[in-house]
Amino acid sequence: MSQPESEPPEPDQPAACPSCQQEEGELSRPPCCTCRRPDLQQLPASRAPECSDCPIHRGQEGWFCYTEGRLVCAHCAIPGPCSSHLGTTIGEAAERMRNNLVDVCEKLQLRLASVEKFTAETLSNKSQGVKANASGARELIIQRLNFIREICENEEQRLLEVIHDEEEQVQQSILTQKTYWMESQQKLVDIKNYLVDTLTKMDDSALLKRQQEIFERAEEAEGILEPVDSNKLNFNLSCAHSHLLGNLWASAAMICIADTEDLHIDEKTLHTSLMLSESKKRLTFVKKKVQLYPDCPERFEHWPNALGLESFQSGLHTWTVDVRNSCAYKVGLAYGCLPRKGSSHESRLGYNSSSWVFSRYDEEYTVAHDGQLKTLDLLRCPKLIGVMVDYDGGEILFYDADACAIIHSYRTKFVRPIHAALAVADESIAIVH
Repeated sequence: MSQPESEPPEPDQPAACPSCQQEEGELSRPPCCTCRRPDLQQLPASRAPECSDCPIHRGQEGWFCYTEGRLVCAHCAIPGPCSSHLGTTIGEAAERMRNNLVDVCEKLQLRLASVEKFTAETLSNKSQGVKANASGARELIIQRLNFIREICENEEQRLLEVIHDEEEQVQQSILTQKTYWMESQQKLVDIKNYLVDTLTKMDDSALLKRQQEIFERAEEAEGILEPVDSNKLNFNLSCAHSHLLGNLWASAAMICIADTEDLHIDEKTLHTSLMLSESKKRLTFVKKKVQLYPDCPERFEHWPNALGLESFQSGLHTWTVDVRNSCAYKVGLAYGCLPRKGSSHESRLGYNSSSWVFSRYDEEYTVAHDGQLKTLDLLRCPKLIGVMVDYDGGEILFYDADACAIIHSYRTKFVRPIHAALAVADESIAIVH
């Protein structure tokens, strides 16, 4: 007997999803909502418009799924206890999207208004402000440079007048002396000729008769003393010194040429208590460990000194030493002939005629040359000590490089090449390039 044919499923009872009947790995699309929600298969057909994406319903979409972000049929979107979807009607979803778009448009309108306001007001004001500030900066530069130029011109005129007056005064002294000594010279010549004639031409009786006159002429000659040099006959170079000019000159030299000097420390001159960095610019004092340097004539034997590798015998030179880490150091310059051996003052920086130094020991600051020490009363603790040497002009300046202020100056006449000179007995100091 043949089996009765199975009855087709009722319209409101959809068959199982064909997608789920395929073998695993052969699915052409992810399982639809209905496949994941078997409870939706029992819903009346009147509430489930067919869905084109659903293999069961194959009708027009009626709902929008927020979870998957796509249109689904009513069966697929109705929430249930096993659903992970949040859906609504197409109309409601579209209305919600329109509201969101309205909000976006309002925000864009506000952003547009903000951009227009920024462009029209802020950027315009900025442009005007830049022009005004640039114009003010130009005027300030011109004003200050004119002020400096006027002061420099006045200082130039004053110094030139001082030099002119000093020159005239010294020339007048020289002229006076010259006139006096020419007259004295003539008197001496006349007296000498008189005495020679008396000796050679007068007989004995005439000589004795004119004895008084002869003695008077001899006393007159003795009254003309030996000529003696005087400072009045020398031009006073200090009249050309000016605090303003010196500071301007030092500041200009420090700013303009300080970076051009690339100095290094000569390793052969190091005392054994000092360590030198690889850059050959930093000196570090080592309290306990004595360095095993080979002995050589250039090395300092007793004092913790070192000299620069480079030497100068002409021109203007300046270098800066960072001393902020040390409270016991010396910074300056010295002749290369400075003795290196022994503990005498001859090899001690500042205590001989071959060296000039600025030094610090704790809170005491001094400058020293040829054993003459001068204590300085500084308002601040210098961090950068600048040394400037005008070899041809014979001037040395120590200055506070941070404050651009002269600490002390020396005038001398250099007779040998000079080297940077350093000493440190606490922490480290370094030449700054």
